[in-house]
Amino acid sequence: MPKDDLPQQIGKYYSVVFILPAAVLVGFVIGYLLDKWLGTGFFKIVFLFLGLASGMIELIRELNKDDGGK
Repeated sequence: MPKDDLPQQIGKYYSVVFILPAAVLVGFVIGYLLDKWLGTGFFKIVFLFLGLASGMIELIRELNKDDGGK
């Protein structure tokens, strides 16, 4: 691995750390805002799980991209 490539690799793997928590947080916030707007109480949970699922999918895609899609 060339020396110039190391910061790029560190940046790529550092960003992977934030994919799942960010997706879960965004899902929860969307659900919270919908609950507040509609006066319900279940959208938080629904969108929390949707955020978790989308975060896991994106995490797997990102890690497969690093593997060369194997």
